[in-house]
Amino acid sequence: GLGAVAAIALLSGLSAGAAPGEPAEPGARAAPARPERAVDRLNLKQQVGQTLLLSFAGPEAPDYVLKALRRRRVAGVVLFGPNVVSRSQLRELTRDLQRAARGRAVIATDQEGGSIRQVPFGAPEEAQPSQSSRREAASAAREGAVDLRSVGVNVNLAPIADVGTEAGSAVGARAYPGEAGEVAASVAASVRSHLRAGVLPTPKHFPGFGSAQANTDDEPVTIDSPRERIVERDLEPFRAAVRSGTPLVMASHALYPALDRKRIASQSPAVLKGLLRRRLGFRGVVVTDSVEADAVLSRSSVEVAGVRSVAAGADLVLMTGAGSFATVSERILARARRSRAFRRRVEESAERVLALGDDLRRRARAAR
Repeated sequence: GLGAVAAIALLSGLSAGAAPGEPAEPGARAAPARPERAVDRLNLKQQVGQTLLLSFAGPEAPDYVLKALRRRRVAGVVLFGPNVVSRSQLRELTRDLQRAARGRAVIATDQEGGSIRQVPFGAPEEAQPSQSSRREAASAAREGAVDLRSVGVNVNLAPIADVGTEAGSAVGARAYPGEAGEVAASVAASVRSHLRAGVLPTPKHFPGFGSAQANTDDEPVTIDSPRERIVERDLEPFRAAVRSGTPLVMASHALYPALDRKRIASQSPAVLKGLLRRRLGFRGVVVTDSVEADAVLSRSSVEVAGVRSVAAGADLVLMTGAGSFATVSERILARARRSRAFRRRVEESAERVLALGDDLRRRARAAR
């Protein structure tokens, strides 16, 4: 009797779980198919493209940039002073970029305030150290974001979320005043104001760069702070930014031996996955600081740096050098073709960046 029951059960199981390509028995339940995702509609080259932000010289977009956007071989661009001549010129430039990208381009710039303004006619005129309260930080961020949105820029690589009170801090002249709690309040206010105004903020430089005595653009930097100090002090403004809904965070190129003895933060799984993703619960897009920084190039070529950053958990590789796009793109693509694990990592980042693009399009439509 038990044998008969087992045989019937086995036959029933075989009917319900028909082999691939065979019709299911009438009334049998098919396994639910995974819904198609936006990332599934991209080929591997396009998925790799979603991990890249490029830059270019001059006030007009070169043909290769427009072509890359049309073919979805790049997520967007970062604009600097030489790209900006006037309001009307910048509006026309960003329109051309979005037309090529069908409205999905990330168009970023660095508009911290004070002297760090790539859009010189845009707010805020006051640098972050002059914004002595969260109310002032919120007001400055709102004014700056409104100006950026009016010329078609949709991502600001700001605010500085570093605690820069230490003597000789490389970012002391750029950071909000006060200790960690005060900085955290200002960062949270800035993040919320950016979002309300329709521009996405990018708090930087994770996991905190306030103790640095030099800029990673110019030389390698090691921050010897104990882990406890980093977690209790330097992470506080980033924790506030994540709680306030920041969609992007920029990773530092400094080395933090207490967190990872060998790898700089932008290339460290311990920092990006361990601290930012797991400890802080960040689910948005991680963007690197410029991979042409001396702190990066002292360790490897820009192509190797791009692969290392993506492998570690970065979603967007920010390139500021002429000619970097083609070589970095090809190196990441080659690695993705060889390694299934790295290919999954590219797909994960591409999915996040596509979601970011959807958010940008929704905000652009709402602003019209």
